[in-house]
Amino acid sequence: MNKKELEEALIFPQGEKNPYGAYFTGQSYLEGMIADKDLPFGVGNVTFEPGCRNHWHIHKDGYQVLLVTAGEGWYQEEGKAAQLLHAGDTIVTHAGVKHWHGATKDSWFSHVAITAGEAVWLEEFLMDNMKISVNKKLFPNIQQNRTIKRKSSSFIR
Repeated sequence: MNKKELEEALIFPQGEKNPYGAYFTGQSYLEGMIADKDLPFGVGNVTFEPGCRNHWHIHKDGYQVLLVTAGEGWYQEEGKAAQLLHAGDTIVTHAGVKHWHGATKDSWFSHVAITAGEAVWLEEFLMDNMKISVNKKLFPNIQQNRTIKRKSSSFIR
């Protein structure tokens, strides 16, 4: 997905340069959507330029839900294969699970992140060590399966 296609697909603002940029490889943007001190979670739209990804991290005493809204990206938990993400995919990361997420090398990527607890940032993720898992129905010649739940593309239209 190129920048023009992203702009047409975004359903929430891209936001400004991410203030957590020190924990990303490449450029990302953050649009804070809900930051109510009376709620136990925050909501933000995160947009990644092609190839951008965040560092390994965990959510201490909380969780993170990702709702993919545009582009193509990756999600990986430590010790598991990376999962290719598209608009309509959802990810739930439980407390203490080490993971990273970001854009593929050729596509912009955007997701809404619903996050509770404290993010603890760890080391940079290195693409050289990534194991990839993809949907066998979409790519029948590949033997591995994705484990995320796939939503209809009409979910975001």
